[in-house]
Amino acid sequence: MADSSLRARLDTLRRAQNPDGGWGYFPNKQSWLEPTAYAVLALHGDAAADRAWKLISSWQSAEGSWRPCAQVEQASWATSLSVTIAIAREDWGPAVKSGVAWLLGTEGVESNFINRAAARIGLLKAERDISLRAWPWKPGNSSWVEPTAHALIALKRAAAKFPSSELGDRVKQGEAQLMDVRGKDGGWNYGSPSALGVDLPSYPETTAIALTGLQGRKDLGRAFDLARKLADETPSPLARAWLNVALRLNGETAPEVSTEVSPDVMLTAIEALGSDGGNYGLLATGGAA
Repeated sequence: MADSSLRARLDTLRRAQNPDGGWGYFPNKQSWLEPTAYAVLALHGDAAADRAWKLISSWQSAEGSWRPCAQVEQASWATSLSVTIAIAREDWGPAVKSGVAWLLGTEGVESNFINRAAARIGLLKAERDISLRAWPWKPGNSSWVEPTAHALIALKRAAAKFPSSELGDRVKQGEAQLMDVRGKDGGWNYGSPSALGVDLPSYPETTAIALTGLQGRKDLGRAFDLARKLADETPSPLARAWLNVALRLNGETAPEVSTEVSPDVMLTAIEALGSDGGNYGLLATGGAA
């Protein structure tokens, strides 16, 4: 059943591919980088993934970042996904090198010099450690759990070819920032463990994505206890899909994927990644950089 479920999802992705080689969030919609990237990972080694990579490659800017679609001239967090895909394809050329450089030069606005200085002298009170540089959804914004986890995956995988003290330091800071914003229940929400002094609950999807970025750590037992519990309880198919990916990447048993295939392209791709026999290993980092 697992094999047939995976095949059904991969066939659905092939049928949903746009003429330009990309995917929209739903069939017959404009191609965007995020669903295209996940479809490429799910279909890695397939001719459909090769066509899509040509499109994704055309969306890289001269500074090294990737824009979210052909029409939007804005650097995107999904640069991390593009770097991860290039590495999975063993494409270690200038594109991935400049993408890595862009990630190393990007940080949440909360960690800029002015804010750090204000915090040191007591003029700024933050609910998290702003000395830890992590990653935002786009430049000029604050850092959040999900883009930080994706950047960690890309940089850890890039360390095999581009090792440096700067890369190692950014990985350590990114991991420390994720641990700093971890909730009291052991998981993660979007970016802060509390608000106005009130502890916030963790969410299944962000907990799963944080665990993909923190692969290899030995201090996440409570987080995996929570992840297994959330995988059984969450009504969100996307959250379950990410929990499957996170559990499998960390050597944990994952529940079976539903037999029903959604028209949601990104959900279908992530379900395929996290399936028994899926390409979740393309996100494996082997631990710290």
